[in-house]
Amino acid sequence: MSNALIEAIEKRRTQYALGKNITQEQEEITALIEQAVKLSPSAFNSQSSRVVVLFNQQSEKFWHIVMNELRAIVPANKFAPTEAKINGFAAGIGTILFYEDLQTIAGLQQQYPSYAEQFPIWSEQGSGIAQFAVWTALANAGIGASLQHYNPLPDAAAAKEWQIPDSWKLRAMMPFGSNEAPFPEKTFIDDTERFKVFY
Repeated sequence: MSNALIEAIEKRRTQYALGKNITQEQEEITALIEQAVKLSPSAFNSQSSRVVVLFNQQSEKFWHIVMNELRAIVPANKFAPTEAKINGFAAGIGTILFYEDLQTIAGLQQQYPSYAEQFPIWSEQGSGIAQFAVWTALANAGIGASLQHYNPLPDAAAAKEWQIPDSWKLRAMMPFGSNEAPFPEKTFIDDTERFKVFY
């Protein structure tokens, strides 16, 4: 059975070899990211996801912040692989910072106290859906990306640099750019280990 969404999802892969050879305008990419986040579902339609999109020098600045934070905790004689990895993220044309608004979550906890413990969990699920939607939309446009989690290392410096509200909590970061290397074959565990179906 042919399905356009499944075909788009199949294109979503982790790309570490990023470049700047992108034909789309920055405004077009920004609109794509914004639409993917806006159309992503969230518990109680909370819309708690927040996004910061950094292009070019701004993106490089973010990864420079991450690099400096890592230098403080990774031994100098073992830093070369870490440096190469971070430079690979900075080689793309941009980075998306995914945040969740804790103020929105707290408001829902007050409004619906019987679900108070669940809202942080649902927030994480909503953030993951938004990340996946953006990643898939980028891949469908021929743009490579990967999902990274260096938080909380760069949180404070990034908040200061880009004037991030105190209530926004960084959850993930997605460097993106042109695909500069082919994707390896993707393998899957046996379906019987993952699925149970009853008719």
